[in-house]
Amino acid sequence: MITQKNTAIIIPARLAATRLPNKPLILINGEPMIHHVWKRACDTNIGQVIVATDSEKIQKVIKKGGGICLLTSLDHQSGTDRICEALLEYDKNSEINYIINLQGDLPNIDSTCVLRVLKILENQEVHIGTLVKKIDDKKDFSKTQIVKAICKFNDNNINARALDFQRLPENVPHENLYHHIGIYSYTRESLMRFVSLEQSKREKEEKLEQLRALENKMHIEVGLIDFLPQGVDTPEDLEIMKCLMAKE
Repeated sequence: MITQKNTAIIIPARLAATRLPNKPLILINGEPMIHHVWKRACDTNIGQVIVATDSEKIQKVIKKGGGICLLTSLDHQSGTDRICEALLEYDKNSEINYIINLQGDLPNIDSTCVLRVLKILENQEVHIGTLVKKIDDKKDFSKTQIVKAICKFNDNNINARALDFQRLPENVPHENLYHHIGIYSYTRESLMRFVSLEQSKREKEEKLEQLRALENKMHIEVGLIDFLPQGVDTPEDLEIMKCLMAKE
């Protein structure tokens, strides 16, 4: 059974972004972006919240706010590898069985998204949960920065198995393409299995860590939601986010 005690939200954060240098520390409404993400995660009351980072500057921000922030290796290949190190360091008694990987560039993430991705794990056949939204703007199909999940939803279903993830899908009907939202849920067992696997060729080529799981026959289930959480990847995204959060 999923409970607050056996669940953790872990936020991987690093300063190596190229399009927005030092992204987690950029101020929005006077507070660093990573502080907003951490605070939103705490407000969900879903489980323990931990920030996993390779930066002492990020650690200082989170600890100043009273949060838990663990320093992790500089050499991780993905955010999921980073959260696994943090989990093992924090939870030495293996009491946490459900883990949410919340990206550090979602400063106005809605608590319903966090709860939605967690509930996917109630299906014991699922190894990894994530979220998608219908693509409304046809221009988005050709944008490489928008990752598309390929899946088929049965009538009136809001969950479906992910068949693939691509940036520029070819020969795939548009009705089977959905905007992938970068928030994941794992069982402890599936997280340990994932990080034990070698990076796949496609994962490296497309820079999509979820392909490592699919190519090793892990079951990724997507949950369909009707709104798109705003991420911050570019300077333009940042300005949009500042406007959105100024209205809150």
